[in-house]
Amino acid sequence: MNRIQRALEGILERIDTPAPIVLADVMQENIDRMQAFAARNNLDVRPHVKTHKCVEIGRRQIKAGAVGITAGNVGEAEVFAAAGFDDIFIAYPIWAAGTKGPRIRRLAETTRLRVGADNLAAINALADAMGDEPGLLQVVIEVDCGARRSGASAEAAGELALAARNRGLVPAGVFTYPGHGSAGPGARKGAADDQDAALVTAVRSLSAVGITPEVVSAGSTPTVEFATNSVITEIRPGEYVFNDLGNARLGACTEDQIALFVAGTVVSDWVPDQVLLDIGTKALGREGTPEIGYGGIAGTYAVLSRLNEYHGFLPLPDGDFCPGVGTVLPVVPNHVCPVVVNFEEYIVTDSTGTMLERWRVDARGFLN
Repeated sequence: MNRIQRALEGILERIDTPAPIVLADVMQENIDRMQAFAARNNLDVRPHVKTHKCVEIGRRQIKAGAVGITAGNVGEAEVFAAAGFDDIFIAYPIWAAGTKGPRIRRLAETTRLRVGADNLAAINALADAMGDEPGLLQVVIEVDCGARRSGASAEAAGELALAARNRGLVPAGVFTYPGHGSAGPGARKGAADDQDAALVTAVRSLSAVGITPEVVSAGSTPTVEFATNSVITEIRPGEYVFNDLGNARLGACTEDQIALFVAGTVVSDWVPDQVLLDIGTKALGREGTPEIGYGGIAGTYAVLSRLNEYHGFLPLPDGDFCPGVGTVLPVVPNHVCPVVVNFEEYIVTDSTGTMLERWRVDARGFLN
């Protein structure tokens, strides 16, 4: 019996399903391991709270040594700022339209706020939003390192940083996201190398216009172990706090380092060699493929083959694994982030299933 199965057995009579279960001891081990890695490599940790959206977990990351947090949008930043977090980086190319301009200014007045930008129009919009106090806001230029998502070319970073300075904003540095490191187990090191090259070029681009970056920021969980280039000053991993099957398949974690699963109950067994769980897309999201499945049962080779909104289809592999109606099973998600947004609270226990607490998912639903 592995630690996930043991924990579930200990809390069975105290929970309803579906429910996200967090193993607090495993999570803390993950937090401490990342902090130790950063210390060995002279890096700051600025964890991305989009993975957990939970103030309690964010506080534990800060207590372990994180310099601040990364948020994915203004709403997330507001939730954590209201809870006392005072060093926040919104690692996203924000467009300061509508109410976002005044909201960003209010955040900048009460926290050390950095925001991402990858184009001149966005920089001008941010400067306009800050009115007569642009110097309160730090801008970090996003560059693309191969993920082909957002991000200017690394060569353009200096020009954009200079534009920010000319509008009175503070050009704090550069950041990038090596998302192509999730393509497969062999992609992580190559994506990290691409990240290094892009950040080195971006730093040179800033230096060419007379700007010395305070921050050179790298991600992500799949590539973080390779983020050791001396130009990098901070790392922004998010998923590491919980981990998931996707990271395990990539080699970015072991299955023993997975700290979150979803408890689900077998509710029907009429179809031969298949049972149905009360876990569907409303709980797990849609991450997966028919080839890898849509979530795995901890301690077995069984995977969910299909999801409806409230139904999870679990083919039964050959062997002794034949859960009957009423059996509660631990489902490990392929990607943990989409799971978190579906629940208002975590059920928190430990590897023995002894303790049981409930922690709010405080920033759930904050998407703008």
